[in-house]
Amino acid sequence: MQRIIKISLLLAVSLLPVTSFAQLSSNPYKFLGNITTRGNVEPGGGVPSYYTLWNQITCENESKWASVEGTRGSFSWGGAERAFNYAKQHHFTHKFHALVWGAQYPNWLESLSPKERFAAITNWFDHAKAKFNTLPMIDVVNEAVGNHQAGNAMMKESLGGGGKTGYDWLIKAFDMAHQRWPDAILIYNDYNSIRWDVDNYITLVRTLRDAGAPIDAYGNQAHELSDISDTELNNVLKKQQDALQMPMFVTELDIDLSSDAQQEAQYKKVLPILWEAPYCAGVTLWGFIHGATWVSNSGLYKNGAERPAMKWIKEYMQSDAAKTAVGPFPGTKKEASIYIRPAAMKVVRGDVLPIKVNASLATKDIEKVEFYVDDELAATMTEAPYIVKYEVPSDAKSGSKTTKAVVTATDGTTYERYGRFSVVSGTTKHEPFGDVPQLPATIKIEEFDKGTSGISFYNTTRTTATEAKAGQWMDYTVDVKEDGLYSFDATVASAVSGGRFHVAEYGLDSLSFLTEFVEVPQTGGNSQYKTLHGSILTELKAGRHVFTLLIDKGNFRIKDITFNRFEEADGSCLLKVSGGPYGVGTPITVTSRPIMKSSTVSEVRFYADNLLIGTATASPYECQFTPTEMRKYNITAIAVNAEGQEKLSPVREVEVTINTAIRSVVSDERETPAYNVMGQPVGDDYRGIVIKNGKKFVVK
Repeated sequence: MQRIIKISLLLAVSLLPVTSFAQLSSNPYKFLGNITTRGNVEPGGGVPSYYTLWNQITCENESKWASVEGTRGSFSWGGAERAFNYAKQHHFTHKFHALVWGAQYPNWLESLSPKERFAAITNWFDHAKAKFNTLPMIDVVNEAVGNHQAGNAMMKESLGGGGKTGYDWLIKAFDMAHQRWPDAILIYNDYNSIRWDVDNYITLVRTLRDAGAPIDAYGNQAHELSDISDTELNNVLKKQQDALQMPMFVTELDIDLSSDAQQEAQYKKVLPILWEAPYCAGVTLWGFIHGATWVSNSGLYKNGAERPAMKWIKEYMQSDAAKTAVGPFPGTKKEASIYIRPAAMKVVRGDVLPIKVNASLATKDIEKVEFYVDDELAATMTEAPYIVKYEVPSDAKSGSKTTKAVVTATDGTTYERYGRFSVVSGTTKHEPFGDVPQLPATIKIEEFDKGTSGISFYNTTRTTATEAKAGQWMDYTVDVKEDGLYSFDATVASAVSGGRFHVAEYGLDSLSFLTEFVEVPQTGGNSQYKTLHGSILTELKAGRHVFTLLIDKGNFRIKDITFNRFEEADGSCLLKVSGGPYGVGTPITVTSRPIMKSSTVSEVRFYADNLLIGTATASPYECQFTPTEMRKYNITAIAVNAEGQEKLSPVREVEVTINTAIRSVVSDERETPAYNVMGQPVGDDYRGIVIKNGKKFVVK
C-alpha cells in the first residue's frame, strides 16, 4: 500500500529563532538532536556548546522513573528540569524519556501488589504532569515488545494485562499520557525494530493504532545499524511505513565503530536514508562524546576533537537535501490529533460497529471529517462527536478492513489517520444476553453477551464461566438508570488466595478501569461462596454501557456481581478490633459504633480484605472473625442507614502471627527448643501441644 502523507503547504514557523548562531539542522520540519552527557547538558572538554550543534534534547537517564523517584515519595527532578529549561532557553524542542519502561524503574516497585503498583504508576504520571505541565514529545512506553526488558511482565500486570486487545496495558499507558498532555507528540519507542524483531514491533504499534490509542508516532532506536546495508534499511523502513502509516522518529541513533573510516562510511549510508524519509519527524543521536555513552565507540567527539563522521554530519546538514527534506510535524509541533477508536477490533458480518474519530486541531478549526472503509466513503461528519455506526455488509470477506479518517480544516488543509478492524467468520452478532439489566442489578456471570469468541467473550463457555481462568474475559451490556457513584458485591469462592480480576469499559474515548485490581482472598473452599465488596472508581453516566470482566489471575470461582448505587451517609462509623496477639483459628471480636446524624442505623457490614465476614442489625454492632492464615488483614465496616446510604469506617490492620492449627505429630526426639502458647520454652519431659516457630505441634 502506498504511503500517503498530507502536510500543509503553508510552512509552519520553525522553532529556530533568528540568532547569531545556527544549529546543524535548519530544516523547519525535523530536528537533529542529542542527549545529555553524564547528567549534564554541556559536555565540556573543549567540545562546542550543546545549542550550537543540536536543536533537540533528550535526557539519557535523568527523566527515567528510577532516577526521579528512587526513594518512594521523594522526587528528584533536578537533571530533567535542567535539560527542559535549557531547551526552552535556546528555543528548541525537548523529549521526555520515558514514562513506562520495564527497566530503570524504582526497586521498591517490585515489592508492591499489582493494585499498589498501578497506583504508584498513576502517581508517577501525576508528578511528571505537575512538574512539566506541557511537553512537546514523550516516549510514553519504551521497549515493551516481548521480553525486551525483564520488567515487562510486571509492568504489563500493573497496567491491566493484555485484556481484549492483547496490549491493553500499553493502550492504558497512552490514554493516561494523553489525558495529561493532550498536545504532546506521544511516541512508542523500541530497539531491534529495524533488524531482528521487525514483525513483533509492527504488530505492537499497529495494534495500538487500530485500537484507537492516542499514539502519534513510532520510534526506531536504530542502535543496530553499524553494519546494515542501504538496501536492507530502505526495505525495512518501507515495510514499517506501509504497515503503520504514521510519523516516525529515529530516537537513539548511534554507530558503535572504533574505526573512524568505518563509522563515517556508515553514517553516510544510513543518515540520509533516515533523515530524508518524508515520514521521519526527527533524528536523535544517542550521545556524541566518545566513552560517555552506553557503548564504547559511538562518540562523535574524541579527546575534544571531531571524528570524521562528525565533520561529515556537519557538511551533510548544510546540503539542500538535508535542508529541504519534508516531514510530518512542521515546527516539530503537533497540529492534528486524530485517533480512530472502534468499539471492537473484531466483528462478524451484518453487525453494526460504532467507530469514533477523536479529532482536534491545535490552531485551526475543523470543517469536516470524512471516514472511509477500504477506500469507500462511509460517512461525512461536520459536527463533533464524530461517530460512525458502520454496518458490516452481510457478504463482507473475512480479514482486515482498512479505515481512514480525513480531517479537513477550514483553511483547506487536510490531515489523515489510518486504522483497521477485522471481520471474522460467524453469524452471531454482539448482543445482550437477554433483557438488558438496569443498574442497580445483579448479573449472573454466565449471562455474558451473545456473540463469537474473541468478540464478546474469550476462553470460556456459559457452563464454565464461573471457573475463573487467567486471560478470560466476558462482556456484559447494561443500562445505568441514573448518573452517580456505584459499588459492587461479587459472590466468590476460593480455596486459596491470589485470584484477581478487574472490570473495564472499552469506551469510544478511552479504556476505563471501572474497578481496582480486585484481590480474591480464600473463602474456605471452592464451594464456600462469600461476598466480596468493592467500589466503582468513577461516576457512571446514565445510558447503555458494555462492561468487561477481565480475569487477571484465576483459580477462583465467581457466581455473580451486584452493582449498587452508592450515596454517602451523614455520620460516622468507628471500628474496634479486640486486642491480640492474633492466631489462626482463634476468633477475633470486631465492634462498630455507627452514628447517623439525619437517619437511623439499618445495619453494619463487616469486612476482612473486602470479604464480608458478618452483618449486625442491632446494637452492639459486632461480629466474630476467625483468621485462616498467618498474615495481615485489613478490617473495615460499612454502616448503612434507613435510606440505604453508607458510611465507611477507617481501616484497622490485624496481623496474625500465631498459627494455632495443628501442623504435625512429633516424637519424643523432637527438635528443641519447643515453646508453649505463652512463648516460653518447654522441657524435654513436656507432653501435649507445643508451639514452635509460631506453629502448633502435638507431641506424643
